[in-house]
Amino acid sequence: MNERAEYWLELADYDLETSRVMLNGGRYLYVGFMCHQTIEKALKAVIAHDCIEGEIPPKIHHLLKLADRAGLFQKMSAEQQAFIKELNPMNTEARYPEYKEAIAAGLTAEICRKLLAGTEDLLCWIKEQL
Repeated sequence: MNERAEYWLELADYDLETSRVMLNGGRYLYVGFMCHQTIEKALKAVIAHDCIEGEIPPKIHHLLKLADRAGLFQKMSAEQQAFIKELNPMNTEARYPEYKEAIAAGLTAEICRKLLAGTEDLLCWIKEQL
C-alpha cells in the first residue's frame, strides 16, 4: 500500500475513534457525521491507492460516488450498499442548521450504536479490498 492510501486510512481510523467518543458523550448527531467521515476517508484511501502519482482523490463527500469511483460499490453486498446509502446524508445534514434538528431527532443511542457497528464492519471490508 502506498503512503497516500495509508494517510487516508489513518484519518479514517481517527474519525472512527472520534465517533466512539461522541457516542460515549451522547453527541449523537456527530456520531453519524464521524461515521460518514470514516467511510469517506476509507474510500479515498482506495482511490489514492489506485491514483497516478501526484493525483489526489476527488474533493467530494458523496459516498455512493466515491464508492463507485473506487470500484467498490458493485462489489458491496446489498446490505453494505443499503448501509452506505443510509450513511450518505449524515455529512450534509449534520453541517447545516436547517437539517440538524431533523436528523438529530432521529438519532438515538441505539441507532448510533448500529451506525458505529456498520461503519466498523464496512471499514474493515474496505481495508480488505486494498
